[in-house]
Amino acid sequence: MKKSIDIITLGCSKNLVDSEQLIRQLEEEGYEVNHDPENPKGNIAVINTCGFIGDAKEESIRVILEFAGQKETGKLEKLYVMGCLSERYLQELAIEIPQVDKYYGKFNWKELLEDLGKSYHNDIEIERTLTTPKHYAYLKISEGCDRKCSYCAIPIITGKHVSRPIEEIVDETKYLVSQGVKEFQVIAQELTYYGLDLYKKQMLPELIERISDIPGVEWIRLHYAYPAHFPKDLFRVMRERDNVCKYMDIALQHISDNMLSAMKRHVTKAETYDLIDQFRENVPGIHLRTTLMVGHPGETEADFEELKDFVRKVRFDRMGAFAYSEEEGTYAAKHYKDEIDQETKNNRLNEIMRIQQSISAELGASKIGRQFKVIIDRMEGKYYIGRTEFDSPEVDPEVLIKQTDKALFIGNFYRVQVTDSNEFDLFGEVIDR
Repeated sequence: MKKSIDIITLGCSKNLVDSEQLIRQLEEEGYEVNHDPENPKGNIAVINTCGFIGDAKEESIRVILEFAGQKETGKLEKLYVMGCLSERYLQELAIEIPQVDKYYGKFNWKELLEDLGKSYHNDIEIERTLTTPKHYAYLKISEGCDRKCSYCAIPIITGKHVSRPIEEIVDETKYLVSQGVKEFQVIAQELTYYGLDLYKKQMLPELIERISDIPGVEWIRLHYAYPAHFPKDLFRVMRERDNVCKYMDIALQHISDNMLSAMKRHVTKAETYDLIDQFRENVPGIHLRTTLMVGHPGETEADFEELKDFVRKVRFDRMGAFAYSEEEGTYAAKHYKDEIDQETKNNRLNEIMRIQQSISAELGASKIGRQFKVIIDRMEGKYYIGRTEFDSPEVDPEVLIKQTDKALFIGNFYRVQVTDSNEFDLFGEVIDR
């Protein structure tokens, strides 16, 4: 009988790619792998953890303890932990939760196969078993980060930036296209640094052109760019290539020069506004997603008012925000006092998200009557659920299309006219099947 393994993935899409690679390797060895944290059913479990911020660490600990309890009661034979949390706290976790058979870091998970008495298959290194709908995949182009933002523990966890060779990424893209993938979410800790270590220059524009040239690649969407020293040739690529979505996920974090300096972002307020203007001038119709932080040490009421004004002026198409949490080992933890109380942080977070919610509702309403190319992700209740090129899976608005006697097919593109909207999503009807 096949041995059954549960893979539980916590955290970001970069972790998900690691899990998908592991699943493919395990399946090659004859294991039956389940990737559903709500319904575990295997006799072995592997938890891929996140260690980015406090809430993520707490969730990872909670899940490890839950599965450790199952092991103690005999429901589970073996329990393994990998990923960012164990990369950062491996020794401490081994002492605190000894029920785990072995902890691995973020980069040595291949040893898990050896500990199961198996071997890593280099010949299928670029292959993955997708946990996403088969028409889209995440494409990780690098690991690590050389940016030293004051608040961020990612460089501590992942180490220095390491770009994957262009040819390797191209080969993986071709493989995924052969498996039915049409849409690629290009991801990294920091996209714009891509190529500096391998090729001694920023190579993101060239990489995206190479991916864009591959037959079968319908959409390419870019996630997690950094504003300082942005590779401006990417504007041309996004403008000229129909299959490069007019979408950019660029985490700006703040706007006041006081906070940008304290956060060690190496960019100014004026440069930030100028970059946004360049995006919108050079790539007409682009949708910008950003992430902002409130409550960083030293953030005054004046800084926060400036941040609110920034959100109102720029009117981001997509925006998320989070409250600062002190992460040990970071510059902020060593040099700043976390003097802003949690209630103030939460109030600021709620206030800025209320501003964005109103903007999002207005921007959604402005799409009523317009037509968009939409990909169908799934059926839910009485609706087909899809997305436009301006919407990334999991984090952005969706397009709801009421089911009729004419079926739509998951993973197919349709021309859709928007008929209504609410604060979060659009409603539409297909006009071209």
